Formats: sequence, structure tokens, C-alpha cells
Amino acid sequence: MTLITDAKDDPVAIGIDHASSGARSATPSVRAKRRAVPTLVISLMTGLVLLALWWGASSARLVSPVFLPSPAAVAASFWSLLTVGFVDSTLLQHVGASLGRVLAALLVSIAIGLPVGILISTSRVARGILDPLVEFLRPLPPLAYLPLIIIWAGIGEASKVTVIALSMLPPIILSTSAGVRAVPQDFINAARSFGASRSQILLSVIAPASTPSILTGIRIALGTGWSTLVAAELIAASRGLGFMIQSGAQFLVTDVVIVGIFVIALIAFGLEWLARAAERRFVPWIARHEGK
Repeated sequence: MTLITDAKDDPVAIGIDHASSGARSATPSVRAKRRAVPTLVISLMTGLVLLALWWGASSARLVSPVFLPSPAAVAASFWSLLTVGFVDSTLLQHVGASLGRVLAALLVSIAIGLPVGILISTSRVARGILDPLVEFLRPLPPLAYLPLIIIWAGIGEASKVTVIALSMLPPIILSTSAGVRAVPQDFINAARSFGASRSQILLSVIAPASTPSILTGIRIALGTGWSTLVAAELIAASRGLGFMIQSGAQFLVTDVVIVGIFVIALIAFGLEWLARAAERRFVPWIARHEGK
């Protein structure tokens, strides 16, 4: 019988050695994951760096205060807008007017876009009629048809809501159509085998399966609506963030313009957060998949 005296020749010892070396090699990666900086911290640090660069540029007078006011001047302007107001309205009144227009346009675009998207994806005749209209409207900038909407609807709230709703329609229609088309045929066949009617298939099979795509379209439409808001409020508006920004630009009140831009961005972030919360509530399986 031959005794193994060298640990290098012992398979058990070799296995233990490999395991221990594997554990040692895995330890740094685990520590690296634990020491990884959260994304939120990176975002906050980026914002602080940009704020410091802005403060330094304004303090050093690298740019005239007329064109780049200091952060302190912008903060003072924000407080003045809240308490005193600008062009006969406070900041909250401007926000309320703009938010009301965007939300009203969103409701109109959802009420029209969902049925149109379902018809395009389920009916050949409807697709032949409606799809060219959607593709015609999709690449047009809102300023191109704004004068025509004013001629038809006047210079009141109807024209502003109409312009914003028209810019929101294509994303909702296309996302709804894509979501309905992506529903597996096996789901529909299984529902039919259990005797489900067309309305039951639509409400119980197609609607839940296409909800993630629809919510994505709504999120895209919200961004489009806010970008269209400024153009819509340029015409005969007396309140609104776009009107406030335009008035500030005319009088070279740059701090008011910057406040308006920041407020629009904050509201857009808030609506995006609400849309993601709705996605987690109604389609939690998508949120879990993205979390992985």
C-alpha cells in the first residue's frame, strides 16, 4: 500500500484547496457589490457638481448675470413667484393652468387612442383607414398645425388642449396597437375553448396582456405633451408655465425663465414617478422583471 505523503497529490486536499481558492476569489466580488455606490447617490452627486459649476461661473462673472443669473438669484425669484407672482399670476396659478391643460389633453388622447389602437390591431378595414392618418400625424411638429387648430377652435382653452392631445395621440395609438398584436394567440384560443365571448376576451385576456405596452405609450405621451405645452401657450394665453417662460424671455428676466424650466422638469419627474407606480400596481410582473 502506498501512502500519499504530499498534499499536492491528495485529491481531497486538492478539492479543498480549489474550494478555498474559489471562496477567496469570490470574496472580492461580493465585497465590490456591497461597496457599490447606489445610482441615486451618483445622480445627486452629478447634480451637486453641476450646481457648483453654475455657482462658480456666475460668481466669476464668466457670463453676464442677464444671461446666467446665480443660483441665489434664481432661488429668490422662485420665492417671489410663489408669493408675489409674475404677469398677474402666482407660480401655483401658472402650474395649475398648465397641469390642467396637460391632464385634460391626456384624458382626451387616452379616450381616443385606446379604441383606435385596438381597432388598428384587430380589424383590417380599420387599419387601412386609420393607420395612414396616424402615420401622417406622427412626424408633424405641433407648431405646424397650431395655426390651423386656432382657425378651427379659436384662441381659447379648446385649441390649446387640442394641440397637446394631438401630439399625445400617436404614441398611445401605436403602443396600444403593438401591445394588442403582441398578445399570444394561445391565450386567445384558450379563452375561446372555455366559451369566452369577444368582449370577455378583450377585457380579460387582451387588456391585461397589452397593459404594459399601453402604460409605456402613456409615459411617452406625457413627455410629448409637456414639450408641446410651451408652444400651445404661446398663443393668447394669460396663465401657464409656457406663457410665463415666454413673458420672461421677452423682458430678459432670465431667472424667471430658469425657474419655469425647473418647475416643468420637476412636474415631469413627478408624473413619471406616478406612471411607474401605476405600472408596479397594475403590471407587477413587469416591475419584478425590470428589477432583476
